Amino acid sequence: MNGAAAVMEPNTRDMEKTAHENNKLHKRLCRLVGQAIGDFNMIEDGDKVMVCLSGGKDSYALLDILMTLRERAPIHFDIIAVNLDQKQPNFPADILPAYLTKLGVAFHIENQDTYSIVKRLIPEGKTTCSLCSRLRRGILYRVADELGCNKIALGHHRDDILETFFLNMFFGGKLKGMPAKLQSDDGKHIVIRPMAYVKEADSTRYAEVKQFPIIPCDLCGSQENLQRKQIKGLMREWEKKYPGRVESIFSSLSTVVPSHLMDPAMFGFKDLKADGVASPLGDIAFDDEPCSTPAPGVFSIQPAAD
Repeated sequence: MNGAAAVMEPNTRDMEKTAHENNKLHKRLCRLVGQAIGDFNMIEDGDKVMVCLSGGKDSYALLDILMTLRERAPIHFDIIAVNLDQKQPNFPADILPAYLTKLGVAFHIENQDTYSIVKRLIPEGKTTCSLCSRLRRGILYRVADELGCNKIALGHHRDDILETFFLNMFFGGKLKGMPAKLQSDDGKHIVIRPMAYVKEADSTRYAEVKQFPIIPCDLCGSQENLQRKQIKGLMREWEKKYPGRVESIFSSLSTVVPSHLMDPAMFGFKDLKADGVASPLGDIAFDDEPCSTPAPGVFSIQPAAD
């Protein structure tokens, strides 16, 4: 009997520890999503929020956390989950309706054969994501109109936002990211990203804990966006070698100093004149040189190789 108890005891402790960690993860996601909603005033009283559910881990997590926060919120807002069935081969059309029905949330499945359009217009081997996204976006705007939704919620997380920032900078020559809140292309809706502060690792872990019925995207098969893959690898390396660096870069997206960049449309360089008044945005900004004393998570300039 004592032997059996000794065997069972560690398992019980492990289960309790796992349950504790899972609860902490849920609380952290609720806190981060709630913080993003508050920081950007994403959801207001009376809103009808269309949660775009792709069948991927992030959109499942978004819906789950928003439903939790709706129960706690001091305001009233409605949620409707929307999935766009793009008629991809082998798409399990029964999974999402069954899951959403069991969950007890209002939902709508929109059937549109964008798969055939993409395959017809994009040459074999070329990246399909751009055209697929444009088609999907237009359809979702129309559906939001039909359902009376004034907010469209997407499941992009912190890593998505950073990857997009680096893709634009490295390959597009722009300082442009993926905002947490913006006006839709048609000017009729507000698009929100409540998961903006959530790390992808937390989203992945949460999907495992909740055992979401993940549906893979087969539209492009095994095709990968090599540029995004390259950025992902770079960020993973930074996370491993320089803890805190990625957090620092993400923080910089919300701490912009236009006078110390080079966009004349963002700052009046042409009209800038000395007025005899000391300014905290002047040369004094360079007194604390960020590269002089490298710290963990901060870039340092390495000498060129001989």
